[in-house]
Amino acid sequence: MIHISSDINKLTRERTVDPAFPHAPDDWNRQQALDIARGEGLEMTEAHWEAVRALQTYYAQHEDAAKINPRDLHDALDEHFHPQGGLKHLYLLFPGGPIAQGCRIAGLKAPFMASDRSFGSVS
Repeated sequence: MIHISSDINKLTRERTVDPAFPHAPDDWNRQQALDIARGEGLEMTEAHWEAVRALQTYYAQHEDAAKINPRDLHDALDEHFHPQGGLKHLYLLFPGGPIAQGCRIAGLKAPFMASDRSFGSVS
């Protein structure tokens, strides 16, 4: 049996929720996202933040992140951003892949097979 210990300070502190990102992971904040984006050569715009919110909302609605299907997530993002151009719009925002790169910035674990280091991003 594997024993997973948790930092009691993380468990007892009250979570501070950014009202613009109500579904953000507990350990995520905008500054971290900005640092990751900057490190990947992205300048965050409101369109980027909307994609981050969409990813975080999708993950919140599908609580078992280990079972998130990249194809379903891809389709949900395409539908959500259809008025702006769908996936084409998202790939312009996140050249490293709207799922793989977007999840890194959103503080989420990308679904299994969302990226393959030998071939680059597939999502």
